[in-house]
Amino acid sequence: MLTFDALNYPYASRRNVVYAKRGMVATSQPLAAQTGLKVLQAGGNAIDAAIATAAALTVVEPCANGIGGDAFALIWHNGQLHGLNASGPAPMGISLQTMRDLGHTEMPKRGPLPVTVPGTPAAWAAMSQRFGRVPLSAALGGAIELASEGFPVSPSVAFAWQQAFKEFKEIFKEDHFKHWFDTFAPERAPMAGELWRSADHAQTLQSIADTGAESFYRGALAERICEFVQSAGGYLAQSDLADYRVDWCQPISVNYRGYDVWEIPPNGHGLVALMALNILKGFEFTDRDSLLTHHRQIEAIKLAYADGFAHIADPAHMRVSVADLLSDSYAAERRALIGERAALPMPGEPAHGGTVYLSTVARCT
Repeated sequence: MLTFDALNYPYASRRNVVYAKRGMVATSQPLAAQTGLKVLQAGGNAIDAAIATAAALTVVEPCANGIGGDAFALIWHNGQLHGLNASGPAPMGISLQTMRDLGHTEMPKRGPLPVTVPGTPAAWAAMSQRFGRVPLSAALGGAIELASEGFPVSPSVAFAWQQAFKEFKEIFKEDHFKHWFDTFAPERAPMAGELWRSADHAQTLQSIADTGAESFYRGALAERICEFVQSAGGYLAQSDLADYRVDWCQPISVNYRGYDVWEIPPNGHGLVALMALNILKGFEFTDRDSLLTHHRQIEAIKLAYADGFAHIADPAHMRVSVADLLSDSYAAERRALIGERAALPMPGEPAHGGTVYLSTVARCT
């Protein structure tokens, strides 16, 4: 059962409740949702359906996600909540000094240098192996079929695809970007309703399905990926892919008006949502759509994002802890900054402990 507005308001009208007896899939593209439903109908569970839907989205909505991205998952299974962080690290061969030596003062947004280890295929394989009911090949079968046989491009995806094509035509001048155009727009971006197919995409998904993603990290696909990135001037190496493992982590939460809200811990930015809720729970909301309600919600989100940008990083290198950022005292401190007018948000300085150092040496004999 899905209910809307449950977090902010203690009621939900009957029209905002959807019931499903045998399962449900919700996503941005109907074809991807259908792909997940087919897996459910074939005996798969919710995890299998999620993998199927995610893989299908890389096909039918490529302007929003791809095989080379990262994945985060919250999985409720047998009465327990599990967290999966499948975001990939930077290559071992790159460093801050490397970027400075190349003349960069910040990380480029595009090109080979910001390429990190893709975590998505490993996430599919790990979820399937640990919780799935059908083989990974069965879960990915629908996405492979969409890529190989083709699908009609939806109007919203066609628009985004065309906008990306126009932008990339202007800024992607280097030779290595030619492969993007060969793959996604050999002559132009597809129009709404046009049948689009991608044999290479299908072959890549098939290889992931057949090998449990091994080919992507320790096989032929890994070799081709790293060879291309390095030829374009990047640093991703086969050892980076071979050494990658997903992180099964403990989710984090806050209680907001009687509801436990869960997120993946850093380096994921779900913590931002929890910080915003922590700020908001100190206010009373009597009107759903009043100016004051929206103002406080917007200001809380702004403050939470400011803290997220300033403090969230690889947890091994965060200066403050999740507990510091989610403490009631820090939420009260940030809540006090919300006045009658919109403000430019600045990150705060949550209280955090220091440390001591000691060193010992035994007598050499």
